[in-house]
Amino acid sequence: MNMAGQIANEINTDTAPVKSPDITARDGLPDNERRWAMASVAIGVSMASLDTAIANTALPAMASQLLATPADSVWIVNVYQLAMVATLLPFAALGEILSYRRICIFGLCLFTVASLACACAWNLPSLVVARLFQGVGASAVMGVNTALLRAIYPSKLLGRGYGFNSLVVAVGFAVGPTLASLILSVASWPWLFAINVPLGIVAVLLARKALPVTQRSGHKFDVVTVLYNVGAFGLLILLFGDAAHMVDIKKILLEACGALIFFFLLLRRQAGHQAPMLPVDLFRRPLFALSALTAVCTFAAQGLAFVSLPFYFEAVLGRSPVETGFLMTPWAVLVAVMAPIAGRLSDHYPPGLLGGIGLATLSAGLVAMILMPHHPSVIDICWRMAVCGIGFGFFQAPNLKAIMGSAPPERSGGASGIVATSRLIGQASGAALVAFCFLISGKNGEALALGLGASFAAIACIASFSRLFVAPVPHSAAQKP
Repeated sequence: MNMAGQIANEINTDTAPVKSPDITARDGLPDNERRWAMASVAIGVSMASLDTAIANTALPAMASQLLATPADSVWIVNVYQLAMVATLLPFAALGEILSYRRICIFGLCLFTVASLACACAWNLPSLVVARLFQGVGASAVMGVNTALLRAIYPSKLLGRGYGFNSLVVAVGFAVGPTLASLILSVASWPWLFAINVPLGIVAVLLARKALPVTQRSGHKFDVVTVLYNVGAFGLLILLFGDAAHMVDIKKILLEACGALIFFFLLLRRQAGHQAPMLPVDLFRRPLFALSALTAVCTFAAQGLAFVSLPFYFEAVLGRSPVETGFLMTPWAVLVAVMAPIAGRLSDHYPPGLLGGIGLATLSAGLVAMILMPHHPSVIDICWRMAVCGIGFGFFQAPNLKAIMGSAPPERSGGASGIVATSRLIGQASGAALVAFCFLISGKNGEALALGLGASFAAIACIASFSRLFVAPVPHSAAQKP
């Protein structure tokens, strides 16, 4: 398969309707086509989610074999995250213009080729460059995958679709460390990336066959706005990391000023635009804004837990990396159980109610983790992790439906971009706060991190319940600049 040719073909040519049903004339896809389309989306989303977390576990091994210092090797993780956060909203906006299908296929192709380049990397700079392109590919997939669900599922089954998508994202992120540990126990680190190649090829073939064509918007793509967006979000992520590690205050202030300047330029540039890349028009809808806030706080809580707990299990309890992965598994398993259930319930009950119940459970689970005995048994750990998984799994699908449902259909791309951006901003801020906790508390940093996680979950719980008192804005309502 000529990947470069395929990418060019998807961007520059029209797609024949016979291969990809046009959903503008009907509500969702038929059952059989829907299964194939979701298989493609699920493979792409799971690969992107796994590679967000999987490199963290392998970082020491990669640094050793590439003869890189620990400080330099951190860029293997950081550049992927930077590329994703900085380009999510541009790809979401481009999806509204070119169709979500084309952007998703482009992302799958680029991610697959970049994964092969990662597996073949011969030194640190080559791996960092490959990870940069891998992050861009993942961003294209994640930026439009939620918008695609509106085209794949009929409206009466959207909750079920969001539940399945939430399951894939949450489990992919949660099982990343476990899967990485298992692969590293039998093979070297390049195989962490090589396994994406056959999966990516399958996802591309399925996507070409089954993903639907979506209606395109008439507005133009503004490259200057893209540059402002990349500068704003890129500097924001750098600021999180450097502030957490307490680097030189001059560098932190420079990054903060740079981020503020780019955000100011971005907002001024897109003022009055019908479909702004940073969708400030959607944030004027109270339900949308509260749902995005709920997502950021909840994923910050998840990031605080998932980065700090491995240190506790290995450094304090003396568990091996593989054992640590299995101790984290109950969270992922219960998310897998609860996400489809919550998705179905969200078709019948308010997302604010379901999300609030789930987040109260998550906060209670994190508090229970703090109160563990000094020498906890496996059961002591697992039931607490299970409670956290139940709460997290019960929140995600209803919140996803609230975000997408509060945006008009023609703005699905902007809403989808905010879904992914909220998740990554939350996870990045959570991970940065873990570093800060260990800097100020030493070996007790994980307790402080879990306490912050419980606090973020409680704030998200309040934001979720408050949505019960907000009237939705009709999609036909005019959005004034």
